[in-house]
Amino acid sequence: MDRFEAMRVFIRVLERRSFTRAAEDLGLPRSTVTDSIKQTEARLGIRLLQRTTRHVAPTLDGEAYYQRCLSILADVEDAESAFSGATPKGVLRIDVQGKLARHFVLPHLKDFLRCHPGLDIRMSEGDRLVDLVQEGFDCVLRVGTPQDSDLIIRQVTLLPQVTLASPDYLAEYGTPLHPDDLLNGSHRMVGFRSSATGSTLPLEFSVAGTLRPLMLPVSLSVNAAESYSAAAVHGFGLVQIPRYHGDLLLAAGAVRAVLPDYPPPPMPVSVLYPRSRQLSPRLRVFIDWLTGVFNSPPAASGRSGSGHLF
Repeated sequence: MDRFEAMRVFIRVLERRSFTRAAEDLGLPRSTVTDSIKQTEARLGIRLLQRTTRHVAPTLDGEAYYQRCLSILADVEDAESAFSGATPKGVLRIDVQGKLARHFVLPHLKDFLRCHPGLDIRMSEGDRLVDLVQEGFDCVLRVGTPQDSDLIIRQVTLLPQVTLASPDYLAEYGTPLHPDDLLNGSHRMVGFRSSATGSTLPLEFSVAGTLRPLMLPVSLSVNAAESYSAAAVHGFGLVQIPRYHGDLLLAAGAVRAVLPDYPPPPMPVSVLYPRSRQLSPRLRVFIDWLTGVFNSPPAASGRSGSGHLF
């Protein structure tokens, strides 16, 4: 068994957490799989897996080797695809913020896979910063302005935003007609903590062509999009969220629009990926498709409203 095949065996054992299931997947005798792992460990001089009668788990060295194997095999597949003209195939590991996944990606993903049946999409969901290389992701899709200069950043769209508050909140604190009305000391905002800096982000309003940030008193701060919008529904204060989600809350009567004549700036949505992945055929076709999904006309995408997204 050559080293590339040995890497594939190791990856399958680790992912399946079982020698027996990995052997079944690969169509190999269990003894062949066991011998391959032993030979790899002997060649490297390290223990890759912790074995018990019921469980197989990676050691720290095993986890690091797993990530390197994923990268190496992906590079081999990409190189062969690039020169053979073959259609992209293999595993594509992505991490997507949950609301984006459910509203934009999943409704159209089946069409993408019909066009590229050789691809296996493995999607994780999160808001946190991830180490794409160490954690084995090909790309992440994020809302906001990325700060990581070590990654390639490709903006795919701008999401219009709205300012919202619950009916109960407005009944208690009043409905502001101008951003200055928020400075009377009574109004509150729900704090959203940046995953990059840990600091609370201000509200932002467009006033006479100028962007005006405002920090209001905070009684609750969160670091996740779901909790942020839910806090507004429960009357904790003003929030600013993408319009596609705000429209759902408005239609349900859970919130009301605030200061519509002074909108917050649009929120960028970007794909981030390692520099080593910029020529990957799998990643290239996925990003091109993703850009089309976000910028397709409403009639084609099934979304309502004005502009590219709404």
